[in-house]
Amino acid sequence: MRSASGDNLDELLDEQAAYYRALAAEFDDHALPFPGGPELSAALDAFRPEGSVLELACGPATWTPQLLQHAADVTAVDGSPEMLAIASDRVGGERVRFVLADLFRWQPDRRYDVVFFGFWLSHVPPGRFVAFWSMVADCLKPDGRVFFVDDGYRTEDELIEGDRSPVIQRRLTDRTAYRIVKVPHQPADLERDLGQLGWRVRVHPTSGPFYWGAGDRASG
Repeated sequence: MRSASGDNLDELLDEQAAYYRALAAEFDDHALPFPGGPELSAALDAFRPEGSVLELACGPATWTPQLLQHAADVTAVDGSPEMLAIASDRVGGERVRFVLADLFRWQPDRRYDVVFFGFWLSHVPPGRFVAFWSMVADCLKPDGRVFFVDDGYRTEDELIEGDRSPVIQRRLTDRTAYRIVKVPHQPADLERDLGQLGWRVRVHPTSGPFYWGAGDRASG
């Protein structure tokens, strides 16, 4: 695939980052109008992300307030200063540390009880999947847990490289187009792939196009 490796992938990821910086002001206008969202929130509450929580790709703090209902403190990382500015306005700085960083280069400076990421995993290129989960492992305490939510929704007009490619095209409301990564993970396949990497994670579909996963590192 042309955009899957080397300089082409770096260029694609730069374009994806630019998209999310530009999207910040209208982020909430692009929410998917499908059922299943409340199921994600209920699952997160049942998981109870307690202790010190790391939130990767926090965006405009869509999930941060819910994390704070359980967590002692949250470290929220995102690659967009525009997103972090909105997030800070929404939740303030009490019990939250905001970090501006490229998640494909960032390394943790400590370990956490929980790592959470909402609607980020599908934006990790297949070639970076193993490295991403290795980084997540580095973020967790020995008994740490992980929880994520995501979707595999892609429209026909977004599939500029065909339905087999993880590269799609998204547009802002002013019709400016950007290429981004959007991998349509299937819950059963994702659960299997994580098991092969040494994770003990269950991935659950919802009544809409969403899914959520929760678990930890398999012992041994």
